[in-house]
Amino acid sequence: MADQLATEIIDKIKAHAEPGDEEITVNTELTSLGIHSLELTEIIFDLEEEYNIEIEMNTVDAWSNLKNVGDMVEAVRALIDKKRA
Repeated sequence: MADQLATEIIDKIKAHAEPGDEEITVNTELTSLGIHSLELTEIIFDLEEEYNIEIEMNTVDAWSNLKNVGDMVEAVRALIDKKRA
């Protein structure tokens, strides 16, 4: 079950993903969504702007560190928590 943050991030991913019949969940592999480096960069910019955080990773690092939607959610959650501390 996705929480509010996960739902918001999934919505942002849907805006950039290739349309498909399968539902996007936290377990969905990013590569299965047809998201390429440009789309991933746009998603990261959207997340930075939405949550007023800075995601310090280039696209190559992003692809190697973020395998699925849940990885992206947890990375954003950690940055938000760090900012609040």
